[in-house]
Amino acid sequence: MIDELAKEIEGARRSFLHELEHVQSPEKLAALKERYLGRKSGIIGRYLARLKGVTPAEKPVVGQEINRLKAFVEEALAGARDALCASGRPQWQDHSLPASDLPVGGFHLIAAIQRQIEELFLNMGYEIAYGPEAELEDYNFTKLNIPEFHPARDEQDTFFLEGFDDLVLRTHTSPMQVRYMLDHRPPFKIISPGKAFRKDDPDATHSPCFHQVEGLLVDRGIHFSHLRGTLEAFCRSFYGSGIVLRFRPGYFPFTEPSAEVDISCFLCGSPAGSRAQGQSGSSPAGSSAAGAASRLDPDCRVCKGSGWLEILGSGMVHPKVLANCGIDPEEYSGFAFGMGIERVAMVKYGVPDLRLLYENDLRLLGQFG
Repeated sequence: MIDELAKEIEGARRSFLHELEHVQSPEKLAALKERYLGRKSGIIGRYLARLKGVTPAEKPVVGQEINRLKAFVEEALAGARDALCASGRPQWQDHSLPASDLPVGGFHLIAAIQRQIEELFLNMGYEIAYGPEAELEDYNFTKLNIPEFHPARDEQDTFFLEGFDDLVLRTHTSPMQVRYMLDHRPPFKIISPGKAFRKDDPDATHSPCFHQVEGLLVDRGIHFSHLRGTLEAFCRSFYGSGIVLRFRPGYFPFTEPSAEVDISCFLCGSPAGSRAQGQSGSSPAGSSAAGAASRLDPDCRVCKGSGWLEILGSGMVHPKVLANCGIDPEEYSGFAFGMGIERVAMVKYGVPDLRLLYENDLRLLGQFG
C-alpha cells in the first residue's frame, strides 16, 4: 500500500507542475490552489484522510511524503503569484477577507497520548486526580513503603528542594494515590497523570523530567485477575485488538505481588512458542498468538526481533500502603499500575529517541498533529 500511495503522490506532483505551467491569471492560480490545498476537497487533504488506513509502521513515512508534496505545492504557488505580480498585471485583493493560509495547530504528541489514555480510562469509569509536583517526602516515599535506606531517597537520584527538609520534586505520580486514599473511602478507581522528575542524564530512553499515568483501584474482593483484565482492556483498545499480554514477576515496594507487563509487538507479533512455554500471555482468540508468532521479524525496528515490548509496571497494592493511608487491608484490597507517556508514544509510533519529543522539530511533530 505504501508503494502504491507513493506513486500516486508523485503523480500528483507531476500533474500539479503541468497545470501550473498553463496558469496565466490570478483567478486560475486561485483555482489551482483550491484544487490542491482546499480544506474540504483538496487533493492533499484527501491524501491526509487516507492516513487512517495506513499501518502505524508506515504512517511516518507516508506522512512525510504528503508533507513534502504540500510544501512543494505551497512554495510553487507562492513563486507563481510573485511572478504574476512582477509581470505588471494588476492583482485585486479584498483585504477585508479573513486570511486563508493560517497554519492549523495541534496537540504535542505527549499531550495527545495523555488525552487518549485519559479518555480510555474515563470510559471505564475511572476518575482523574491531579496532584502537586513539589511533594512531601512522606507521601512520595514513606507512605508508599519505600524505606529510608532505599536508593531512590538519595540525593543522587531525587531532586530535593533547597530550604525545605521534607519537600522533593515527585519521582512518580504515586503520591497522588496516597493523597486520594487519605481523603476518600473505598471503593474508588482513579488515574493520576502528570510530570515526574528524577536525576537521570538525558539519553535515548531517559530524561530528568518525564510524564506518567498511574492507576489505582481499591474495593472489597479485588484480585490480580481484575488487574489483568483491566490492563488487557486498555492495551487492546489503545494498541489494537490483536495484542497479546505477558506478565513477568517484578518488584515494587508499594505492590505485592508485582508484575512487569509486556505487549506483543504490533508490527511483527509475539515470539513463537510463548504460550507453549508457559509464559503468562493471553489472546482474544486461541489462534492469535500463533498468528502473531508467524509474523515475527528478527529485524523489526520496533521490538528489535524479540517480539515483546515492555510497557508498564503493576501489582496488588501492598497491605502496608493501605494501612499507612488509613484503609483496613483485612477488609479492602486493590491494584495499581503505572506507565511512562513518553515510553507509550515511542512504542506506538516507533520514535527511536526520547529526546526527539522535546526538540520541537515540526518535521517530527507535524506527522502527529
